[in-house]
Amino acid sequence: MTKKERAHEVIRLLKEEYPDADCTLDYDQAWKLLVSVRLAAQCTDARVNVVVQDLYAKYPDVDALAGADPADIEAIVRPCGLGRSKARDISACMRMLRDQYKGQVPDDFNELLKLPGVGRKSANLIMGDVFGKPAIVTDTHCIRLSNRIGLVDGIKDPKKVEMALWEIIPPQEGNSFCHRLVEHGRAVCTARTKPHCGLCCLAKVCQRNGV
Repeated sequence: MTKKERAHEVIRLLKEEYPDADCTLDYDQAWKLLVSVRLAAQCTDARVNVVVQDLYAKYPDVDALAGADPADIEAIVRPCGLGRSKARDISACMRMLRDQYKGQVPDDFNELLKLPGVGRKSANLIMGDVFGKPAIVTDTHCIRLSNRIGLVDGIKDPKKVEMALWEIIPPQEGNSFCHRLVEHGRAVCTARTKPHCGLCCLAKVCQRNGV
């Protein structure tokens, strides 16, 4: 089985197992997803969804958050960890949106990468979830499962995994495929415990099982 054949079968099986998989960060505007994905670094999505409620209650739009003192932002987002650096990035990002993009999140990948605190993972998430464009989000679940399943071979660098997956994942499938990997990585193919291979919908195509 080639990697491309394996990838197509993995996509099919994950669709059956997780038909409704989607981003687990709550947002109703693009800028809010930018904020949440920055806060989600080394923090659970569930905690971020709680913390941002207070942040948005006090700063309800880009202009308000851009004008906030980073120390005040830090006081709110501290429960997400790395409060100082996250607050600094959020403040700078919102100011840049206000001053250079008329308060709108750009729908261009390279423009997104210019925003403070936005890397390839975040930019891909915005491109896929907000703008419906081809995207591959190489978070820890994607990297771990892609290696275990056999879609990539011993690659840990996020950008290299992303580039390898672009070669075998149909562009229109990339975003939803990554969301399904997150669901599967949390429920079955776990990181901190032994993977539950006996319950895995991918067992018959997974390289870990010698296929």
